[in-house]
Amino acid sequence: QVELVESGGGSVQAGGSLALSCAASGYDISFYCMAWFRQVPGKEREGVATVSRYGVTSYADSVKDRFTISLVQAKNTLYLQMNRLTSEDTAVYYCAAGSGRSKCPRAAVDYNSWGQGTQVTVSS
Repeated sequence: QVELVESGGGSVQAGGSLALSCAASGYDISFYCMAWFRQVPGKEREGVATVSRYGVTSYADSVKDRFTISLVQAKNTLYLQMNRLTSEDTAVYYCAAGSGRSKCPRAAVDYNSWGQGTQVTVSS
C-alpha cells in the first residue's frame, strides 16, 4: 500500500520560511516523479515543484528562487523548503508521486498517489 504523509505546515508571517516534509512508505520514491502541489478554495491544484528520478528539478515561476525541492533517498522523504513567503503562498500543500521520467510534469493528472495535505498560512 502506497502512502504519503505530509508534515511541517503552519502559520508564518510574510517574509518568513517553512519547511514541508513528505514521508513515503510502500515504495522507493527515488524511482518516481515526486512533486509538491498546492490548492486554494475555488482554484485548480497548482504544481509548485517537481524532482525526477535523475534529480532534475522544475519550479513554477511564482516560486522560483524562493522554494527548493529535495529528496533524501535514505529517509524515503521528500522536502520543500519555502523562503520569503508571501500571502499568495497560502494554500493546502500536497505531495504526490507519479511515473518516473527524465523530466517531471507539473500537471496533477500525471500523478496518481497523493498525501492528505498540510495547510500553509502566510499573514501579511
